[in-house]
Amino acid sequence: MRNWKSTLIPLNATIREAMRSLDKESLRICMLVDNENKLLGTITDGDIRRALLADSNMEDAANLVMNVQPITADINSSREQRLQLMSEYDLNAIPIVDTNKKVYGLETLHQAIVVEKRENPVFIMAGGFGTRLKPFTDHCPKPMLRVGDKPMLERLINQFKMHGFKNFYISTHYLPEVIRDYFKDGKAWGVNIQYIHEEKPLGTGGALGLLPNDLIDLPIIMVNGDVLTKLNYAQILQHHIDNNFDATVCVREDEHRVPFGVIETENQLIINMVEKPTYHYKINTGIYVISSEIVKSVEVDQRIDLPTLLEQHRENNKRIGTFTSYDYWLDIGQMKDYQKAQKDIEIYFK
Repeated sequence: MRNWKSTLIPLNATIREAMRSLDKESLRICMLVDNENKLLGTITDGDIRRALLADSNMEDAANLVMNVQPITADINSSREQRLQLMSEYDLNAIPIVDTNKKVYGLETLHQAIVVEKRENPVFIMAGGFGTRLKPFTDHCPKPMLRVGDKPMLERLINQFKMHGFKNFYISTHYLPEVIRDYFKDGKAWGVNIQYIHEEKPLGTGGALGLLPNDLIDLPIIMVNGDVLTKLNYAQILQHHIDNNFDATVCVREDEHRVPFGVIETENQLIINMVEKPTYHYKINTGIYVISSEIVKSVEVDQRIDLPTLLEQHRENNKRIGTFTSYDYWLDIGQMKDYQKAQKDIEIYFK
């Protein structure tokens, strides 16, 4: 995957520097941004060609030839919607921005049409009891509950497949035969599925110790089986590789608004008063990219939760990073989440 960040150039760049950016990644576009990565305009090969034909100089400012009203795609848009925009406006690439025009990526026509095959293993945790979704889970493991017309586990596998992943390991414990009988070896879905059975619950990280010793030496993507999302898994994997992380935790930005004034004290004296503050957090989505070295550090039948495992490695100077996702995401942990999923599937997964 080409590095779209190489297409970002500052507003004071020259036409020559814009040409170098175009040449470096061969993406046929560069994006002029301010200090906060807000999109100010785009430049293509055609823009530069027309500028040179009009006697512009290579050392002229690139912003003189940029398109100040480029077509962009919203960060929450689907790949299908981006492809439709590129087709409608005859584009080879389209910037991905938020409502403030901050750049979060670049979708290319090639990426939208051609799916790169990936050998990285995908490990799906599907062994939980789902007690908060009883009675639906009395005879069905939670990941096999249907959202719309498909089990959520099938939707998860299809989402990975869309981004080129084909090698799956599914961790089972509660009612494993329901999952095995439905997916078998995965060939009906065009993927390879192997099962890792936990005789006893080992925590969110302990099942890593049950993976085969001959697992391919590539980063593994690990995800909870009760997640409904439109995350681009190829994007988080590339982020992990680009930043040379040993593990990457996918997070979302969340906020909590306190409806009262908050008083901060020290020795019973008020040191600060904040009226109805809003606190911002990064929450864990239950999606991870983990290096093979960390995977191999988990012993067989070792009981450990994944946050604890990653914290141990962080204390040993491993690079544990984050990837902030703005895609649709829902953790189906409670009945109200399951009910919400049934409504959302008609809106976000058409």
